[in-house]
Amino acid sequence: MIEFQQATRRFGTKVAVHPLTLTIPRGEFFAFLGPNGAGKTTTLKMAAGLLRPSEGRVLLGGIDIGADPIGAKRLLAYVPDQPYLYDKLSGREFLRFVAGLYGLDIGPTRAEMERLIGLFDMSDWIDELTETYSHGMKQRVALASTLLHKPQVILLDEPLVGLDPQTGRQVKGILRALASGGTTIFMSTHVLSVAEQTADRIGILNHGKLVALGTIDALRAKAGAPENLEDIFFRIVEAAEAEEGKK
Repeated sequence: MIEFQQATRRFGTKVAVHPLTLTIPRGEFFAFLGPNGAGKTTTLKMAAGLLRPSEGRVLLGGIDIGADPIGAKRLLAYVPDQPYLYDKLSGREFLRFVAGLYGLDIGPTRAEMERLIGLFDMSDWIDELTETYSHGMKQRVALASTLLHKPQVILLDEPLVGLDPQTGRQVKGILRALASGGTTIFMSTHVLSVAEQTADRIGILNHGKLVALGTIDALRAKAGAPENLEDIFFRIVEAAEAEEGKK
């Protein structure tokens, strides 16, 4: 469903993402881990069509997002790490606005909006202006808005930042259910426990290079069989740094 074909991204002389070849199939929950500046957000933005690869290409559902951005973007939803809402709209008005962007029929969409408002427990404040919302409230509205058009691909950059534990647990359950239903989810996170609890496969980036890829069990074997993802992560990153230092 998501294919990176030797996708590279440069900013001037800096290579933010080295040639990346990666396929994320339909219905997989895939998580990207890496230190700050590793290239996770840049990779997500290439998949979302917000950045063009300097070389290579990214396909969504077989559609080259660089050649046919509108066709590819109909399949996806993207939630950045900082949700941007319109301050002078209420949460409900923002959901209607997003529905209009996708040209959705207001009849069925109204019922879906009410379902999502209930699902994300937003009924008590959804009609207040978003300028009054906390980060976690904005995040819930942004996540709900991504589901209105029933996307085939969801791209998430730190989706649980600012959510209280109860809402975070709820969102993880919603995302897992979506993946089980066939939605492809590509998530970047610093929270290792979130990746461990949700992801089918994990990729680890370091200095823009994919240094490890696989299930938790596969990564555990690669790292020498530590028990938790935190130890796996640090062993793999430290090994990558050591290898880079030899060059």
